[in-house]
Amino acid sequence: MPRISVSDAGAFLSLCEAESIDLIVSSPPYCMGREYDRSGTVPDFVKAHEEILPEIVRVTKPGGSICWQVGHHVRDGVAVPLDAIVYGIFSQAPVLKLRNRIVWTFGHGAHCRNRFSGRHETILWFTKGDSYFFDLDAVRVAQKYPGKRYYKGSKRGQPSGNPHGKNPGDVWDIPNVKANHVEKTEHPCQFPVALVQRLVKALCPSGGVVADPYMGSGSSAVAALIEGRHFVGCDSSVKYIAVARDRLTKLGAGTLKFRDIDQPIYVPQSTQSVARRPDQWALQVDDGHDHG
Repeated sequence: MPRISVSDAGAFLSLCEAESIDLIVSSPPYCMGREYDRSGTVPDFVKAHEEILPEIVRVTKPGGSICWQVGHHVRDGVAVPLDAIVYGIFSQAPVLKLRNRIVWTFGHGAHCRNRFSGRHETILWFTKGDSYFFDLDAVRVAQKYPGKRYYKGSKRGQPSGNPHGKNPGDVWDIPNVKANHVEKTEHPCQFPVALVQRLVKALCPSGGVVADPYMGSGSSAVAALIEGRHFVGCDSSVKYIAVARDRLTKLGAGTLKFRDIDQPIYVPQSTQSVARRPDQWALQVDDGHDHG
């Protein structure tokens, strides 16, 4: 069973055993003055991260990962990219290595009149050390052109893409949780389960431990349990921990609605042709290289 509690993030991490977490995935408050956010300025954001960083490093296993999802702090029409601030703070720990700056893009959100509407946020993926767990095959996606072949050389005529699918890249188009999303709860800034699913599948070994010190409505816990991992986490809000526990109860009962990572955003009509995996790929031996 997942271990979740009402707690301050720093206090929660201080109680975790050293080097016990395979993956920390979280989205901290953006210092926008919301009900769950006690801070209100960028300096508050900086101070909170400087205080929590030593605990993040302490509890993460060697070879483990930290995925920190943030957006922009916007006040009076002026935007501050919080991922740049997080990078500056986390890079002060030499053991942390940035592997990717993942852009999470989505189609809906607040409409701006005096600047372009924000339609993306970012995830900074750090590893603790140079050797780390990464299962690319667990998160490959369908080839855009599955029938594409080499046109010259010794492999001419053979499929040129990896038969298991292609690397999903560092730009992820995943719907955010708005009013009509099946996962919507009363939390105003809810993580989609699918966003965490991909991180869990790729960065946490089977049976490993996922932690979220700002878990909100529990999407990270749901994703971890769906993928067969253990989970520990906290939030400072009694109300949102109750929401998270309700979601986990429904997940255990098989009644929780969520949008799986493999669900396509757009499903073609039956009259449209859909590219299919060539039959000969089933016979192709994987040479260990990523061709797509």
